[in-house]
Amino acid sequence: MTARLSHLARLESEAIHILREAVAEARKPVMLFSAGKDSTVLAYLALRAFFPGRPPFPLLHIDSTWEF
Repeated sequence: MTARLSHLARLESEAIHILREAVAEARKPVMLFSAGKDSTVLAYLALRAFFPGRPPFPLLHIDSTWEF
């Protein structure tokens, strides 16, 4: 169980690093948000990446009306 948690922690750390890099390189970043499971996890990671502040980009909600 511990090995699995540390693996997940490494994945989370890598995702946070990528988010910070993307923000540093982008001129006006924005994150698309559909409220699905993938974009919800990404929004959570963005909150973690820039805690205690807010993410330095807006979330743009997109409702494609597609259901999967």
